[in-house]
Amino acid sequence: MTIVEFLHPIKSKGIKNICLAAMYFNQRYQSGESLTVEGLRALLKRAKIPRAAKLNLAATLSQSAPYVDTIGKEGNRFLWSITNSGEAYVRELLELPANDIEIENDVSSLEVLISTISDKDVCDYLSEAVKCLQVNALRACIVFLWSGAVKKIRDDVFSCGVNNVNPAIAKFDPKAKPVKKVDDLVLVKESTLILASQELGLFDKNQRSVLEDCLNLRNKCGHPGKYKIGPKKASSFIEDLVGVVFE
Repeated sequence: MTIVEFLHPIKSKGIKNICLAAMYFNQRYQSGESLTVEGLRALLKRAKIPRAAKLNLAATLSQSAPYVDTIGKEGNRFLWSITNSGEAYVRELLELPANDIEIENDVSSLEVLISTISDKDVCDYLSEAVKCLQVNALRACIVFLWSGAVKKIRDDVFSCGVNNVNPAIAKFDPKAKPVKKVDDLVLVKESTLILASQELGLFDKNQRSVLEDCLNLRNKCGHPGKYKIGPKKASSFIEDLVGVVFE
């Protein structure tokens, strides 16, 4: 979600509300703890707020207690942060769902994870998962996140060397074709890949069990059916998968 989209529903509700919502966006979606007046002005310009360059934002923030507070200085400029009551105010103003905080925390965690990964393909999958999470498309989020995790697992498995990989796979699927390059692992069943990963020492028994549960949930989300996933289940899936595969 962009700040243009986030602020659009309240563009006619006054500059105070717009400023508070922009600060909320900065904290929740950009992991920003605070903003100077000029930093806030830059956000409003990005959101295409009329006359953003000329607005007296310092006065607006000064009159917005208890929803904002200063937390220090950057040079000679005050750093402003939205307070807990300010967050609650914005959530009510934008009619954000009660489960949104949990989802936003997951978004933030995934964005931090993405910043540490160099593999472009894995990053692309995880970025797609974040986009789905932001619009509450939880089943799609599960599918994309699993795809990114499987890509990493395949790479980690192949790094063990084909002389080790092929026997590990054959132990659980004797009919599997021999692996010669990493792309050959695409043909290996994901359930078999997880078992082979444990055999190769990449995961222990408990981690393998967690991954099998994640695969089962991914299959429920990825195949046509009436199953719907809630935010707590999605959050648990994210925590488990990130903790086992990416840490």
